[in-house]
Formats: sequence, structure tokens, C-alpha cells
Amino acid sequence: MTADFLERWLDENRNRLSQWRRQIHANPELAHNEYATTELVASTLAVAGMSPKLLPGGTGLICDIGPDSPRIALRADMDALPMQEFTGATYASTVPGVAHACGHDAHTTILLGAALALAQAPELPVGVRFVFQPAEEIMPGGAIDVVASGAMSGVDQIFALHCDPRLEVGRVGIRVGPITSAADTVELVLDSPGGHTSRPHLTTDLVYALGTVITGLPGMLSRRVDPRTSTVMVWGAVNAGQAPNAIPQTGMLTGTVRTGDHETWAMLEPLVREIVHGLLAPTGVRYQLNYRRGVPPVVNDEHATRVFEDAIRTLGHDVLADTLQSGGGEDFSWYLEEAPGAMCRLGVWSGEGPQLDLHQPTFDIDERALEVGVRVMTNVVLAAN
Repeated sequence: MTADFLERWLDENRNRLSQWRRQIHANPELAHNEYATTELVASTLAVAGMSPKLLPGGTGLICDIGPDSPRIALRADMDALPMQEFTGATYASTVPGVAHACGHDAHTTILLGAALALAQAPELPVGVRFVFQPAEEIMPGGAIDVVASGAMSGVDQIFALHCDPRLEVGRVGIRVGPITSAADTVELVLDSPGGHTSRPHLTTDLVYALGTVITGLPGMLSRRVDPRTSTVMVWGAVNAGQAPNAIPQTGMLTGTVRTGDHETWAMLEPLVREIVHGLLAPTGVRYQLNYRRGVPPVVNDEHATRVFEDAIRTLGHDVLADTLQSGGGEDFSWYLEEAPGAMCRLGVWSGEGPQLDLHQPTFDIDERALEVGVRVMTNVVLAAN
């Protein structure tokens, strides 16, 4: 099928992409509070003659077009981050302490554009379900609730994209296999009678025990887990004590453990518990380990990845780019527990100036990437037959 309908839609609506994105960007909403964003998407789809269905939680929606079978799904996330924006843009966040610093405003805009363009196709080779998902930025992610609502019922494959500030606008990265990592949180709370630092033998040395775990757990994991799985344990915070001559009574460690391998992710919690117990048992310090599983890694299915590659190549021979596996987590992985699929990375760097990272307060995108994203997601549908 030719994509003449897409060219016509872009000619008529190119400016609307920037307008939608800037409206969403200036009015960011946190996880499970994406009411205005949901209303914008739902009303725009309804005006175009489509039938969006609100998700049970009150934010997010799904919308179907085309035949019932086979059916693919296209997903975008909608929520912002609890952080202050410092871009200085005319469309910067108007909500104190909330910002679209991960590109979800672009993801939502792109999927909205793709939905409206595909609604004008003379025919579709497959049915399409558009999934506008709330609450990606929290763990274990809003995708779990979306799946529980039945959004994956009848879906044969699912596709998504994510902004990548390391890729220049006009490039799209894809790879077979893991493209993100599982991300779990480890919180260790230690308890000791406390005492004088001159007499550690009369109590249990809580700070020494903390130090043992700080170095010992990442070290032991590196010896117990296959290094080819890209498993890494990093502490983000440690708190204990105030006085230099007093052994504190309480202390806490928090950090993350990440892996690019699904089987390794399944075994990490019991392994971490085993290692922590072995490290702390000789110290006599009491402890409580709170291990919070996050999301599994996004593992791109080979066939779905080839569909993405075909869709990307239609934009030009130099658009397709290789991409590395990220250590970050993405709850798109929960959909892949239900059906095969793939995620690609959309270049959003202008090609000039610094390459800002996601979740930085100065993160922004080159809006030329919006049209590229619409083309990719529309062409995925055309390539999926």
C-alpha cells in the first residue's frame, strides 16, 4: 500500500504536531493524574470520528481502527516527571516541580498524529489499537494496569518508540534482543544497639556492616552472575550516624540492581538476599531487606524488529541506525509478556550543541523529530501485513 494518505495528512497537519506537543509540554501531569492530556487526546480522536475508550483508572485510553484480526498495537506513554524544568523555552512547564523531561509529550503527540493519519487510510492491512498509557515513570509501571484492563486482548504484536537524545533527528535506532534493562530497587535498613567508637567489641559496628554491604554486594554479584547479562548493582544513598565517636543505632542503604537478561532478573531477588545475609551474619547487626521488583527488560522480538526496520527504511537509506542496550528500565516490557513486539529509539538531537540526557532539567527535543516519529509509526502498520 502506498502512503499517499500520510503525505496529505502531514501537509495539512504538520503544524498541529508542534502545537499538541507544546500544549502537553507546558501542562505536564504526574503518573495517574494525566487528566488534561487524556482529554486532549480523546477529544481530538473523537472529533476525527474515532471512538476512544477511557481506561478504568480515569487516565489513559485505547482506540481501535481497522479489522479485528490480525491486530497490532502502538503504544505511547503520557506522564511527566516530578522535577523542575530549566529549558527557558516559551512552552516550558507552567507547573512547579513537574516537567516532561523524558519525551513523553513527544511520544503522545506522535501516536496521536499516527492515529489520525491512519484513520484516513483507504484501507489497513491489519487492525490497529492505539494505547495511550498513564504512569510509565513509576515502578512497576502503569502498563501493568493497562494490561489488566484487557488492552492486549486480541493483539498479535505491539510497537513503541522512545526519544533518544544521543541520536540526531532523522535517525531511528533499533536492535534485536534486549534494548532496555530490568530495574529493581534495593533498600537495606540496619539496626544496632549503638555504642562508643572506642569499644566496638562491646556492640555491633553498624557503619562497618554498612561498608561491608556497600562493597560486598556489588562485588559478589559480579562473581555470581554471568557478565554477559549486563547486570550492575549501584548504591544511590547511604545514611547513618552523626557523631564521629558514636556508633549509630540505625542506618540505611538504597540502590538499584539492573540486568539486561530476563532469566537473570527472575533470580536476582533470592540471590541478593542470600549474599546480604552472608555478608551481615558475622557482624551481628540486625537488618531488614526490602527488595522491590521493577520492570523486566524490553526484549525486542526478531520478527517485530524486522517490521520496524522495514518501516524505518522507507524514510531513506541513512535513517536506520544501530543502538546499544540501555541500563534504564521501561514498562513497555510488561506488554511483551503478553505478545511479541519491539521498541525503537527516535533521534531528537538537533545536531548542534550538547547532547542532553533524559531526565535532565534542560532536556528538550528538536521538533522535526515529531514528523519522523509519525512516519515511522504509520509505516509500521503498513509493514505489518
